[in-house]
Amino acid sequence: MRYSTSILALAAPLAAFAAPARFYGKRSDTDILVLKFADVLEQLESSFYQTALSKFQASDFTAAGFVSPSVPTELFSVIQSDEATHSAALQSALKSAGEQPVTSCTFNFDSALTDVATMAATARVVENLGVSAYLGAAPLVSDPVLLEVAGSILTVEARHQTVLNLLSGTGGAIPQAFDIGFTPQEVLAVASPFLGSGCDLGVKANPTLTVTNTGSVGPGTLLTFQSSAMNGSSNNLFCQMLVGGATFSISLPLSACVVPQGIDGPVALFITSDSQPLLNSVRDRATTQLVAGPTMAFVDSSPQTIGQLVRTSAVASSASNGTVTVSTSTISPDQASSIISSASAQTATATVAAASATVSAANASGAASTVAIGASANGPSADGKLTVLGFS
Repeated sequence: MRYSTSILALAAPLAAFAAPARFYGKRSDTDILVLKFADVLEQLESSFYQTALSKFQASDFTAAGFVSPSVPTELFSVIQSDEATHSAALQSALKSAGEQPVTSCTFNFDSALTDVATMAATARVVENLGVSAYLGAAPLVSDPVLLEVAGSILTVEARHQTVLNLLSGTGGAIPQAFDIGFTPQEVLAVASPFLGSGCDLGVKANPTLTVTNTGSVGPGTLLTFQSSAMNGSSNNLFCQMLVGGATFSISLPLSACVVPQGIDGPVALFITSDSQPLLNSVRDRATTQLVAGPTMAFVDSSPQTIGQLVRTSAVASSASNGTVTVSTSTISPDQASSIISSASAQTATATVAAASATVSAANASGAASTVAIGASANGPSADGKLTVLGFS
């Protein structure tokens, strides 16, 4: 009975996706691009889990702090199957529209698969990226049938994200009431380290961005960044922190990019050349002043007991042993206020307004004590090539 039910559940979205063009009409060029883009991401996710599951043994998961190795391996297997099914549906839709899916894309996960802790931390980023990609694509889709089926994939990606939050052992299952949508250019800025040859979709990625802090990061921590796009002086640059549910980002001078109280969960970080906060809308978000980003970070200020039942805390990844220049400075709230107030009055005003709106919209408690970002896998991979959770 379960087998037949699964087949019926799969048949509905596939039927809608695979309907011939004469039934729904010719799909727009933008819809075709969205389909191809989503398919490549699904291929990336499926390949990532498949490669990881074939590499790691039960002892590797135990070493990463998992109480029972069967828990993560079972869940990763289910997620991998979902991603493969999503890709098959998307490719069927493309073929029914007379288009050929991109099947020549190669992926490189070597740096992300140095150990299980690094893999699990990377998977958390990948699943969050999938949610942001589908959410951000929604305003681009003109075909309501396609939008409905894509929405049915988005909800599953969000479930995957919840699972990965719990498997982290440090994060809450549902840290925010809203998610963050990304444009295709923003998605590629995060995904590009995994993409090899044959992946050209005609979309130019935003310049990549990394955060050079390592170890635990909490309210009052001054963040520092690195990007090839940040040439010369950074005196006139600004960091933008975007969280789910906020109307716009928290805008701070780059030299005063301090993690505020009350943030929990994923944070999208951008660098811009002016202090104007970025709107939390893929349709309306300004791009002319963008310098680099986004990169994703997880601020785990409210860990939940259920996650700690699956994975013991404070299990260090071998990835944290890579050679890296540490640039972390944790300061007091008074010092943070002093740094921010030293900026221009205009910037300070925009910053306070943005921070207030962000925290309020995100229903933040404002009482977070210690924030851990990727406690089970901080920093770069062992070979120093891959950034985990936005930190290198």
